[in-house]
Amino acid sequence: MNKILTFDEYQARIGQELGTSDWLIIDQDRINQFADATDDHQFIHVDPKQAKDTVFGGTIAHGYLTLSMLSKFSGETFPMIEGVVMGINYGLNKVRFLNPVKEGQQIRAQFVLKDVVEKKAGQYLFTTDVVIEIKGEKTPACVIEWLSLAITGEHKN
Repeated sequence: MNKILTFDEYQARIGQELGTSDWLIIDQDRINQFADATDDHQFIHVDPKQAKDTVFGGTIAHGYLTLSMLSKFSGETFPMIEGVVMGINYGLNKVRFLNPVKEGQQIRAQFVLKDVVEKKAGQYLFTTDVVIEIKGEKTPACVIEWLSLAITGEHKN
């Protein structure tokens, strides 16, 4: 279970690492399921035989599959904030796909809290820098500046 912090304790972590997720294997089954969900069946993702003849030597995960793991990784990593009743994905300021994730590789995410701004009473906008690493690789899979909105029980429309 994630640690519960007060809002002041959380805000005091600006500029600090919030945590690093566990490693996750990106296997062909996950890649195929993502291809089915998004109707993106480009051979580089779903055809191991044809992909073997590319510069990657096999299939690679969709960049957006890698990006979509943010929810899983943050859910197992972020401390909870006292009084927050829900969190909402607010968007992305920056995403760069620096290194493809090959089938069978493991990825994880490191989160650093960049900023916290009160949007209105009971709504707090968090900016978090994220690096999705590939086990054994120097260059990360992707870097992200992620925005999320925390809604407290004090929120009024």
